Amino acid sequence: MLIDFFFTLKDAKIPVSIKEFLMLLEAMEKGIAHQSTDHFYFLSRTIMVKDEAHYDKFDKAFGAYFKGIDTVFEKHGEIPLDWLEKRLERELSDEQKAALEKFGYDKLMDRLNELLKEQKERHEGGSKWIGTGGTSPFGNGGQNPEGIRIGGKGGNRTAVKVWEARAYRDYDNERELGTRNIKVALRRLRKFARQGAEDELALDATIHATANNAGFLDIKMRPERKNNIKVLMLFDVGGTMDDHIARTEELFSAAKTEFKNMEFFYFHNCVYDNLWKNNRRRHTEKFATWDVLRKYTPDTKLIFVGDATMSPYEILQPGGSVEYNNEEAGATWLQRFTSTFPKFVWLNPEPEGLWQYRQSVSIMRQIMNDRMFPITIDGLERAMRLLSK
Repeated sequence: MLIDFFFTLKDAKIPVSIKEFLMLLEAMEKGIAHQSTDHFYFLSRTIMVKDEAHYDKFDKAFGAYFKGIDTVFEKHGEIPLDWLEKRLERELSDEQKAALEKFGYDKLMDRLNELLKEQKERHEGGSKWIGTGGTSPFGNGGQNPEGIRIGGKGGNRTAVKVWEARAYRDYDNERELGTRNIKVALRRLRKFARQGAEDELALDATIHATANNAGFLDIKMRPERKNNIKVLMLFDVGGTMDDHIARTEELFSAAKTEFKNMEFFYFHNCVYDNLWKNNRRRHTEKFATWDVLRKYTPDTKLIFVGDATMSPYEILQPGGSVEYNNEEAGATWLQRFTSTFPKFVWLNPEPEGLWQYRQSVSIMRQIMNDRMFPITIDGLERAMRLLSK
């Protein structure tokens, strides 16, 4: 069985070796995995994968080999897993959808706490209890304009809180571009300077010095001419941004090439009190947002990248984050960024024609002083032109 698993990893272009495979077999013989799929997932990934850059390939290969078994779902003691298994698909008419009521953030949280104390069994297709396939605000696989998703996958993307273990993938900054147009657009943001070691031939100065030296060669050198612009990029990752991974990776790769003095961090949906640089370790290696605000000089160009598609609570409400109870609203942190770095823009991968239908996009555009641009060639050129002023 595990021999086929080994070749599945090889087919996925993961550099695994026989030595690592034998080590995995030895660990299995010693009972380290305890006959658990979860334990085997982490054990095999630890032994077989030498570089975190291959984690995503490993996840895909593991899922394909074990027929898509969900290995990282976090089972919460208060909610039995059986309650969250989706067994039916319910279609509602437009009139039925319009009739569904929004509770509001505070009422949602209070009602969830009540249900956790009251509910004793699985419910499916209902409108009140934690379950699946219904119109209740609690659970997954149903229809509700505003709720708390527990387990399962996001469908309508209207949840104001998400209760599950979520893993996001880092954007690939070495992705090969299908076009050079993004790089060309980014080059509008330039401020060249010659700094550092003199390792470039200064041809005009060499000719002039040689002529003055009676024809004897007098070579002159100079520092390389580099773009001296400082850029801080903050990338939204996960959730609805999964639909825009390819475009965002192209932008990330182009920016890493064009801006030598560039720093980046990740956030999810909206900026709060912590950022991170590695999505695999985002819960253990956090960077305090206050430290980021203080680290970079005010002349740094600030670029947000995200679709700004979220619940308005995530921007305006303390505790509105889908993942934890943030003490201050996202809008407060956004205003701190725009005050610290006067040269800022927001790049949105969603088509500009859809922005008017997203309430959160309208709120974000207002906070950004309407400095939101689509990730198109024209949008990038307009954004870089504004940052260059």
